[in-house]
Amino acid sequence: MVTASNSTATAAAAVRVERRWRRAREDALLVLLSVPLVLFLTLPLLALVVRAAPVDFLSNLFDVEVAQAIWLSMATTTTTLLLTLVLGAPVAYLLARRRFRGHAALDTLIDLPIVLPPLVAGIALLLAFGRRGLLGQQLSILGVDIAFTQVAVVMAQLFVAAPFFVKAATAGFANVDREIEYAAALDGASSFQVFRMITVPLSGAALLAGAIMTWARALGEFGATIIFAGNFPGRTQTMPLAIYLGFELNLNRALTLSAILLLTSFLVLFVVKVLLRQRLQAWSQ
Repeated sequence: MVTASNSTATAAAAVRVERRWRRAREDALLVLLSVPLVLFLTLPLLALVVRAAPVDFLSNLFDVEVAQAIWLSMATTTTTLLLTLVLGAPVAYLLARRRFRGHAALDTLIDLPIVLPPLVAGIALLLAFGRRGLLGQQLSILGVDIAFTQVAVVMAQLFVAAPFFVKAATAGFANVDREIEYAAALDGASSFQVFRMITVPLSGAALLAGAIMTWARALGEFGATIIFAGNFPGRTQTMPLAIYLGFELNLNRALTLSAILLLTSFLVLFVVKVLLRQRLQAWSQ
């Protein structure tokens, strides 16, 4: 009996060792196959960081056009984010909680700006709100011109970035436990109180992640902005537009702004991933 037990233990140990070796070989193969794409994605970013020397970076921060581009980007993206929160939350709640004829069409319409080329979005906005656009002609009669103004910058950012919040908020609202909301309603809470005190806090991680992604997408918007708002320093020139112009006129200025956007994008994605990971862990518990 002892001999049989020892033989079984030895065989089990051998199987575990074989499994570890097999897993180690598979891991090594996966790492090897992953290296080419990881290097391809890393090297350009590394080159950008290396070329953006700290001395030039600090000096360019005080450049007038750089400062104007940073300020304009911060102001317009903040405005875009606030508008997205106000206008996007009802749409997200509608998609998450109601089923109606045309639901799929509305959901697809919200997705469309995400996959639509930004230049096409800019042309569409210009044809709608430009001086000769569908609505722009009527606004021009009233003395209101939108194209090539800071309002156009915000509208371009809103068009391409708002869907990111709507999609995240829709998922967040849909995953809230309805039983908790029903219990609050039975206790006498109004619909607005349930939304404010139950729905929003429980979907807070998704809402925050969507808001951050929206702000980041608005910050990096280029194509729709340059078509609909133009590239006028101090008036409509955001950071991406300043990079485009700086690449031709002042490479150091473009590198400084590129480094800022790179760092911002990394931090935004990192925060979003942390929030989503925490949310997934909360759901699994």
